[in-house]
Amino acid sequence: MNVLEVRDLRVEFPTHRGVLTALDNVSLSIRPGEILGVVGESGAGKSMTGLAVQGLLEPPGRIASGSVTLNGRRIDTLSDREMTRIRGREIGAIFQDPLTSLNPLFTVGAQLVETIRQHLPMSASAARARAVELLAEVGIPAPSERVDHYPHQFSGGMRQRVVIALALAARPSLIIADEPTTALDVSIQAQITALLRRLCAEHGSAVMLVTHDMGVIAETADRVAVMYAGRLIEIGEVAQVTRDPQHPYTQGLMGSIPALGARVPRLEQIDGSMPRLNAIPPGCAFNPRCPQAGPRCRRERPELFTAGAEKAACWLLEGGTA
Repeated sequence: MNVLEVRDLRVEFPTHRGVLTALDNVSLSIRPGEILGVVGESGAGKSMTGLAVQGLLEPPGRIASGSVTLNGRRIDTLSDREMTRIRGREIGAIFQDPLTSLNPLFTVGAQLVETIRQHLPMSASAARARAVELLAEVGIPAPSERVDHYPHQFSGGMRQRVVIALALAARPSLIIADEPTTALDVSIQAQITALLRRLCAEHGSAVMLVTHDMGVIAETADRVAVMYAGRLIEIGEVAQVTRDPQHPYTQGLMGSIPALGARVPRLEQIDGSMPRLNAIPPGCAFNPRCPQAGPRCRRERPELFTAGAEKAACWLLEGGTA
C-alpha cells in the first residue's frame, strides 16, 4: 500500500477578480521507503502541493476537488483539530531555513522533548534520552552535550540536522522536505541529502522532496515529478527522466545543467517565465515557451501519456505531432 496517494488535487484561491487555480488535477503517490522528488521553477506548485497534503493552506486557499490519502485514510476532509494530531505524528516536515523552524529561546533538546511528548506516550526522562538518540542518529557530535545548546550555537548544516531530527521524532510515515538544502553550501548539501536518503531507508518513511535543483533530485530521489504552472507534466524513475526526458520543459531543465566532460558552446535556455495564475494560457500551459509547440498545444490541454517507463503531458507523445 502506498503511504501517500494524491488524486486529481485541485487547489483554488477565490479573489474579488475571480478564482485562481494554484494546483490543477495533480495526481501522485509515494511508496514506503521511497523518495519522490518534486521539481520545477518558482511558482510551479511544488510547495503548494506539500502544504495541501499537510492541510496548511492559508485562507482563502482551499482544496476544491480531488483527494489526499495517507496510509489508506483520507485526510483532506479532516478538521483542523484532527490534522493537528496527524502533523508531526504521521507527517514530518523539513523546511528550507532551519532558523524559521527552531525557536531561538529554547534549547534544541527542549524542542525535541516537546515534540516527542506531544505525539508519543513518554516520560520527560525517556523523551530526553530519545532526543539524544535522534541527535546522534543525524550525526550531531557529542549529542548528550549538544542537546542543551541553543540553535544559534549550531552551524547552518548542524541546524538542518536538528530539524531532520525533529521531523523524525515521532516516527512519521511521511516526511515532506521543502527545499531542505537550498540555504546550505554544496558540500553540506551532499551530506544532508545522503543523511536524508539513509534515514529514509532505515525508517521506511516515504519522502516528498521539493526542490528546484535537478542535481539534488538525481542524487537523492527514486522517482521525480516535474511540475509547471500548477500541473504535473512528467513523472517517472529518476534515471529514466534524467537520461531521456520526454516533455520539452523537462528537456530544457536537463539541457541547462552543465555536463562533466562535455564541451558545448552554450547551455540550453528556456525563454520566458512561469505564467501568473491569472494568465495561464489555454491548452498546454508551457506552449508560449515551447520551441516545439503546434496548433493543438495552443487549443487543447494534454493529459499524461505513457512513454516507456514514464508519463508526460505532451501532444508530441500521442502521435509525434502537436
